[in-house]
Amino acid sequence: MRLNQRASITLRLTVFFASASTVVLLLLGYLIAGAVEQHFVEQDMDVLTGKLDLTRHALLKVRSDQDLISIPQQLDDSLVGRHGLAVVVVAPDGQTMFATSGAEFPQALLERKIQADALHPVVWKTARNTPFRGIATLAETGIKDASPAIVAVATDISHHEHFMNSFRVTLWSFVIVAALLTGFLGWVAVRRGLAPLQAIRQKAEGITAHKLDARLTLDWVPAELADLVDTLNAMLSRLEESFRRLSDFSSDLAHELRTPVSNLLTQTQVTLSRTRTPDEYRDVLVSNVEEFERLSRMIADMLFIAKADEGQIVPSREKMELEQVAADLIDFYRLIADEKGIALSSSGNGQIMGDSLMIRRAISNLLSNAIRHTESGGSVSVAIEPYDASRVSIVVTNSGATIPAIHLPRLFDRFYRADPSRHWEGTHSGLGLAIVKSIVQAHGGEVSVQSAAGNTSFIMVIPRVD
Repeated sequence: MRLNQRASITLRLTVFFASASTVVLLLLGYLIAGAVEQHFVEQDMDVLTGKLDLTRHALLKVRSDQDLISIPQQLDDSLVGRHGLAVVVVAPDGQTMFATSGAEFPQALLERKIQADALHPVVWKTARNTPFRGIATLAETGIKDASPAIVAVATDISHHEHFMNSFRVTLWSFVIVAALLTGFLGWVAVRRGLAPLQAIRQKAEGITAHKLDARLTLDWVPAELADLVDTLNAMLSRLEESFRRLSDFSSDLAHELRTPVSNLLTQTQVTLSRTRTPDEYRDVLVSNVEEFERLSRMIADMLFIAKADEGQIVPSREKMELEQVAADLIDFYRLIADEKGIALSSSGNGQIMGDSLMIRRAISNLLSNAIRHTESGGSVSVAIEPYDASRVSIVVTNSGATIPAIHLPRLFDRFYRADPSRHWEGTHSGLGLAIVKSIVQAHGGEVSVQSAAGNTSFIMVIPRVD
């Protein structure tokens, strides 16, 4: 039976148990019925072969035609008290020498040409619908050069068939009841076995966006479901972390967008509060352009990160000399660094196959971040060196306050800042490090940060891709 694909596990297993038990019971019933039937056949054959041997023995004592006359009486005497037993003896000339009262044998059993296989039992019914099982064979006489006679012996098997019919009814009734009982017990067992799944479902129903910290307990879970519960708990942990980050990101994004929008709105309202000169309007528009540029950069950065998260950023591959890239960026930031009294330097060299614009942007973001968080008199360095046989590391290090270890894993999150009370300065959008992470991952690399003893190092590890 084919079940609907949406059928419950309970129904599926119940049907499976009932079907399997029914098949087993049917096979068992068939074997038992066959064994009982074979027992009756063997029992009948013992009686028939005994009478057949007795008749053959009597025929061997016949020495003349006169002796044949006494054969019927001898056979009648041997069959006294044997109810339901039929015997027939057919002479070589086809005449019936002896036959019990009411004996009805099929003609095929008495044909001389089939006597080679005569001991194979044959079952038939008489004109009165009485079932018989019989055998026949050739029997030699003591008369010299005489053809053998045909001896057939049969027994009434009515009581056997009656017993077998009752036995089959009882047996198949038991099989049906046992199959139904097994199905019911299977249903009970499956319901109890699946109870932990129901408990897991009920527990999961209570987990909402406001209760993502809830976890499934392993105390009452069977060993087979322990891995499932562990997987669900791990999924809940990931969902909780993702939801928290999404919530933080939404809050930070709203906060970051509120500032330039508020500035634009306030400045525009003040400007429109009275008539102003063309120069004053021009100054307001210039200020608005700066805010619009900040919003534009933030939106562009967000789109870049969103595409990177979806795997839509596919960097081009070109040979890059990292030493030259670092030198060019050091020259670009040197004026800013000199104004703050910060020393810039680079060392090492290496080659990779990557997207030149993306790699430059990642190193530029790290340099900009390092200069912004380095006090006057500090230093910022870029070190390029082999990481292993197939990768190159780019390490941007700046001196300054050590970042607490608790903040290090989240520095590459969007809008995350180690000091929540500190707002992003100037035109900085708070997405620089997140963009660095997206670029490095798009190149198949990894990024990390270390901070200790007054030095903070951002490390990009990028495959060479020869």
